[in-house]
Amino acid sequence: MKLTVVGGGSTYTPELIDGFARLRDTLPVEELVLVDPAADRLELVGGLARRIFAKQGHPGRITTTADLDAGVADADAVLLQLRVGGQAARQQDETWPLECGCVGQETTGAGGLAKALRTVPVVLDIAERVRRANPDAWIIDFTNPVGIVTRALLQAGHRAVGLCNVAIGFQRKFAALLDVAPHEVHLDHVGLNHLTWETGVRLGGPEGEDVLPRLLAEHGERIAGDLHLPRPLLDRLGVVPSYYLRYYYAHDQVVEELREGPSRAARVAAMERELLTMYGDPELAEKPALLAQRGGAFYSEAAVDLAAALLGGAGSPYQVVNTLNRGTLPFLPDDAVIEVQAAVGANGAVPLPVAPLNPLYAGLVANVTAYEELALDAALRGGRERVFEALLAHPLIGQYAYAETLTDQLIAHNREHLAWA
Repeated sequence: MKLTVVGGGSTYTPELIDGFARLRDTLPVEELVLVDPAADRLELVGGLARRIFAKQGHPGRITTTADLDAGVADADAVLLQLRVGGQAARQQDETWPLECGCVGQETTGAGGLAKALRTVPVVLDIAERVRRANPDAWIIDFTNPVGIVTRALLQAGHRAVGLCNVAIGFQRKFAALLDVAPHEVHLDHVGLNHLTWETGVRLGGPEGEDVLPRLLAEHGERIAGDLHLPRPLLDRLGVVPSYYLRYYYAHDQVVEELREGPSRAARVAAMERELLTMYGDPELAEKPALLAQRGGAFYSEAAVDLAAALLGGAGSPYQVVNTLNRGTLPFLPDDAVIEVQAAVGANGAVPLPVAPLNPLYAGLVANVTAYEELALDAALRGGRERVFEALLAHPLIGQYAYAETLTDQLIAHNREHLAWA
């Protein structure tokens, strides 16, 4: 089995490598290729990756290359974890929207649209090259904004599934609170990427006992604290929203917080410099503890599980993924991409049935889905008017004066990445 990681020079990669090494019985990788144009980073990450495999006794071979076509040749699955424009572009995404009093964030709002516009054309080019190399290869997308990128891939006919670590993070957190093994926790997880709610927490599988009310009663304060949302709000909702719902439920408070402190991008850039120094230590043969602060917790477990299921291995039969709606949420188009529990196997991901969604959540899901459709159109066809329409449709923006200003700022800050600008 050959797997390729595009964006293999990312500081995330040792987390992924550690999972491949620990879970080799689930996903027996024989060859792992790390592809990245940044030769200096790739050398550091590749060296640590080989040492991790060696220390854990993994027999697989790890190679590195800047040649995408060589890297994806004969690959059974390709994982995408790239960041077009790097942390410098992310820093911009997180700052210029604040000038209008809008959230500055790399996956939602104006910053998220900027990232989508930079990313979609690059990902589609990569996917076409994967298809030419092996039409049967699976593409697993971890590149944000996952929902829009996955929709672009599926709309172009690629064998693709989107992946996010929010659900597995909740699964592990709830398992610890309930004192059970993670595999015993099944989430009723529903929504769009970075716009999801846990409407049930079941023990043993999709038909198991729903213990969410008990979790909220006994551990609501801790859960609310982790989400930076007030406990009474969770009690009123009766569900657990993802952390990203804070950008909607406490928008103005978040804007003030973002204006006060250093951006997440600045903190991550500093962390990355420290991590790359660590990766260069020839004695280091495990992922450093600092990597846990980088983000992407449990990404490796989720990626291994998904790849194993898609490639006919020992992956879990039910997994939270980003895939086509296909009538699952009847108020959305069939070709919308939703994030839900799905049955995953060699033929892809098929969403499990979802209970009718409370209008309190359904309205927001419908709104953001419409934005994502407009965002994808802007990413594919370009043009100032399409960017403006997407921003006007986004519930975190919505006012025409803001949309006009943010459109000009987005184009100005991203001109080098926009072929049409």
